[in-house]
Amino acid sequence: MKARIIGTGSYLPEKILTNFDLEKMVDTTDEWIVSRSGIRERRIAAPTETTSTLGNIAAKKALKNAGVKPKDIDIIIVSSLAGDMFIPSTACRIQKLIGAKNSFAFDINAACSGFVYALAVATQFIENKTYKNALIVSTECCSRFTDWQDRSTCVLFGDGAGAVVLTADKRCGVDAIDLISDGELSEILTIPGGGVTHPATIETVNNRLHYIKMDGPEVYKAAIKMMSASITKVLQKSNIPKEKIDYFIPHQANVRIIDSLRKRLTLPPDKVMINVDKYGNTSSATIPIGLDEAIKNGKIKKGNKVLITAAGAGFTAGSIIFTY
Repeated sequence: MKARIIGTGSYLPEKILTNFDLEKMVDTTDEWIVSRSGIRERRIAAPTETTSTLGNIAAKKALKNAGVKPKDIDIIIVSSLAGDMFIPSTACRIQKLIGAKNSFAFDINAACSGFVYALAVATQFIENKTYKNALIVSTECCSRFTDWQDRSTCVLFGDGAGAVVLTADKRCGVDAIDLISDGELSEILTIPGGGVTHPATIETVNNRLHYIKMDGPEVYKAAIKMMSASITKVLQKSNIPKEKIDYFIPHQANVRIIDSLRKRLTLPPDKVMINVDKYGNTSSATIPIGLDEAIKNGKIKKGNKVLITAAGAGFTAGSIIFTY
């Protein structure tokens, strides 16, 4: 029994923040941002939108595309770097919004690797025949934790959500999984404030500890190293030659990283998802947003072998090959 993706959905907020808008906010330029990241614009959630409301829309679209009713979902897994609140889980809030009363729900946080980790977890429940139908929602309001005074990070992130519905299938589905973590690199990408180490106080707010802090060069090196290693391992585990990969969806953080990975796989550009220019880095939502877009555009067809990979804070990374 395999875990097969039978429906996808995504949601991007209406507000677009361009590089030219950022030029008016911080000391930066469109040329500088594009040359270093490939990003030209990103979406920003409205004040009334939250992590759960973004995920709710993506989830309902995925369920509709899958032809699955909320009551038939057994598991809801939400990946996010920051949910609506510490408790309850954002997954439980989305469960309520979509009316999936027969499911159990929980969150995971592997930062930008979240969707890969969630897909790996859901796959285990389905492959061991414990449950049949799973809903994964990767939803992020990165703008709420972006320091708009820090020109090195505020140009990178955007908001959005993506979702997939999985079901048990004897014919095709997830072919191979590889996950990696390296806690030695846990300090290179953090949101220091708000947890037990630095509970919210006037001092943590004044010191801007509730925003994303990143050592850019170290994150760049770790991302390429760990995703490259994970891709190599997942190809070995699957016994699928890289030439048989029909489409590649890497985490959308930086176009230079994406291009480096593409060249290692010797894939032509038309077999690689790149939408970081339109949406920026939406953390764990980048892959399911890209997957939904690729399916809608006819880039991914039934029977195609798809490779996904991501890296994020932790430091975490992972890759999965599946047959759509």
